Amino acid sequence: MVEKTEAEQIQEIIQHYPGQRRHALAAMQDMQHCFNYLPRAGLVALAEHMHCPLVQLYSMATFYKALSLKPKGRHIIKVCDGTACHIKGSMSMIDGVQRHLKISPGDVSADGQFSVETVNCLGTCALAPVLLVDEKHFGKVTLGQLPQVIDSYKPGGGNDG
Repeated sequence: MVEKTEAEQIQEIIQHYPGQRRHALAAMQDMQHCFNYLPRAGLVALAEHMHCPLVQLYSMATFYKALSLKPKGRHIIKVCDGTACHIKGSMSMIDGVQRHLKISPGDVSADGQFSVETVNCLGTCALAPVLLVDEKHFGKVTLGQLPQVIDSYKPGGGNDG
């Protein structure tokens, strides 16, 4: 099976939408889902398709936290630092993730496998402290469990698919 180029994937996403500005956010969300960020080439092509200034798309991309202009890792780790998680030791979790992956929140690991973000609340306060890896919640995580959770997402770790 031949893999599609980035440009082909971008065109495939864009062609799903009429060339009207009201569809720009939905197209950007699909692009974000496909690439884990919004590639510049994708925004340029979308601006042309939607007949809108590129700056409008950049404005949307920087306004919505779910969208990113910066490439992210294959697996995105979100560490909750909301009130309940903070009280239950989320700062230790953040430090533990940084030590284990050798990256700070907002960065991508050298192998491109992981991104780390802190978030204000994941809505699972009863399970504090909470990590979200991709779309899977891990509650009441201890520092001792942290390496096992992260390593399960490394290639060959069981959750790497």
